[in-house]
Amino acid sequence: MKTHWLIIIRRTLALVSLLAITWLFVDFTGSAQHHVGFLAKWQFLPAVLALNVSVILALLLLTRVFGRIYCSVVCPLGILQDLLAHLHIRIGNTNKKKKIGHRYSYSPEVKWLRYSMLVLFIIALVAGVGSIVALLAPYSSFGRIAANLFKPIYEFANNILADRSAEAGNFDYYHVDIWVRSVPVLIISASTLLILTILAILGGRTYCNTICPVGTVLSFISRFSLLKINFDADKCRNCSACSKACKASCIDYKNHTVDYSRCVVCGNCLEACKFGALKYDLPKMHKLNKEQSSTEPSSPSRRAFLATSAMLTTAVVTTKAQKTVDGGLAAIEPKAPAKRSTPITPPGSLSAKHLAQHCTACQLCIAQCPNHVLRPSTDNWLTAMQPVMSYERGYCRPECTRCSNVCPTGAIRHISPEEKASTQIGHAVWNREQCVVLTDAVECGNCATHCPSQAITMVPLNLDEPLSPMIPAVNESRCIGCGACEYVCPARPSAIHVEGHEVHGVI
Repeated sequence: MKTHWLIIIRRTLALVSLLAITWLFVDFTGSAQHHVGFLAKWQFLPAVLALNVSVILALLLLTRVFGRIYCSVVCPLGILQDLLAHLHIRIGNTNKKKKIGHRYSYSPEVKWLRYSMLVLFIIALVAGVGSIVALLAPYSSFGRIAANLFKPIYEFANNILADRSAEAGNFDYYHVDIWVRSVPVLIISASTLLILTILAILGGRTYCNTICPVGTVLSFISRFSLLKINFDADKCRNCSACSKACKASCIDYKNHTVDYSRCVVCGNCLEACKFGALKYDLPKMHKLNKEQSSTEPSSPSRRAFLATSAMLTTAVVTTKAQKTVDGGLAAIEPKAPAKRSTPITPPGSLSAKHLAQHCTACQLCIAQCPNHVLRPSTDNWLTAMQPVMSYERGYCRPECTRCSNVCPTGAIRHISPEEKASTQIGHAVWNREQCVVLTDAVECGNCATHCPSQAITMVPLNLDEPLSPMIPAVNESRCIGCGACEYVCPARPSAIHVEGHEVHGVI
C-alpha cells in the first residue's frame, strides 16, 4: 500500500522533533541548548506560563489552519505514544503468523472526563499545586521520562564510547557520573512511561483525548480548522478500515463523520482507505472536487502541494562544548544532603512562590545542570518534582547560568553571570559541633578559601589566646548561597551548610 504524502511529512517532522527534544534532555555538554533549545519554548503550556504571546498565537493559528497537528508533530509525549503504538504493531507483525494490524475502533467523546481533567488542571495551576500540574502536563511528563530514564542510557553509552576512544588514543570524549537524583521521581517517571505504553497499545491516543489539558484546549479550535479529514460518502464502502486505523478513535465510518476535536491529523486513515473516500482538504473544496470528479481526469493535487508547503514552512518556524572541570580542587568524598529549614531555589527563580507558580517540573534545568546541584523536590507534595538545590555533589558556580537559559516557562528567569554573582539565594550557617578545627584539632579553612564572594573569613576562636584555633565567620550580607563552602567542607556531615531564602535578595 502506497504511503500517503501527509503521513510521510508528519512522520518526518515528528521524528526530527522527538529526537531534538530528547537530545535536549539527555545532553550533558550544553551543545543541544545552542541548537535546539528553542523547541522547549515552543511547547504550548510553557509558552502560556512564560506569557510568550508570539508562540501562543503561532500555535493557535497552526491549529486553526491544520487541526491538531501540534499533538502529532510538536508535542514529544504525543509523538512518543505514536512510536510506542507503532513499535507494538511492528513487533506483533514480526512474531505472529497472523498480522495484528490496527485494532482501534470508533468511540464517542468522553466529555465529562476531558473537561473535568481540564478544570482540575486549571484549579491546580491557579492554586499553585505543582504536583498535579506536573503529572498532567504532557511536556513535563515527557521531560521526566527523558531526564530520569533516557539520560542514564545515553550517559552509559557515552562512557563506553569514552573507554573505546581512550584505548585508541582519542580523548575527545570523557566519562560522566551516572546517578539517581531522586528515587521517588524515578519511580514516577517509570510508572508514567508504563501507563502511556499500555494506553498507546490499547487505545492509541487515549491519554491525549481524555487526560491531556493541552489537547482539550486545542480541541476547541481544531473543531473549526480550515483543513480537515473529509468523507466522500459515494466512494465509501463502509469497510471500517479508517476507524480501525484511527488512533484517536474519532472516525465514525457508519455515519461518515469525524470528531475534529480529537483528530490529530496523523493520516493513518488516508493510508488505510483503499477507495479514496477520505481526503485532507478544505470542506468546500472537497465538495467542489466531488462535483467535478465525473468530468475531469485525476491529476496531482494543487491543494496537497499547498498544504505540504505550509506544513513544512510552519515546521521550520517551530523547529529552527562546554566541559565542566573541578577547578583543581581535590576529590571530595560523597556526603549526605544537608537538612535545611528552607529549601534553596535556583538563581533567577526570584522566590519560592514564583518558582512554584510557574514551574511544571519538566526537569530540563535538572538534566542540564553541569554542576550536579539541582534535583527534584520530594519534601513538599505541593511542589513535588520541582527543582531545589543541594551541594553534596558540587556547588552553584557563579559563572554558570544554564538553568536560567533553558527554562521554557519563566520559572527561572534568564540572568547574566554578573546578576547571578550578586543574587542571594541563601546564606551559609556554621555548625561548630561538626567543624574539624574543633573536633579533630586541625587547621582547615576550606570554606573561606573557596568562597567566591569572600563572605567567609577565618577568625580566632578566642581573641585572648595567640594560638587559638581559627574558625569560620560568615558575613551574611555578602553570602550568595552558592554552596561552595558546604561542598568543600571535609566534615561528614558538613560543618557549614546553606539555608535558603524564601525571597531572593541582591547584594
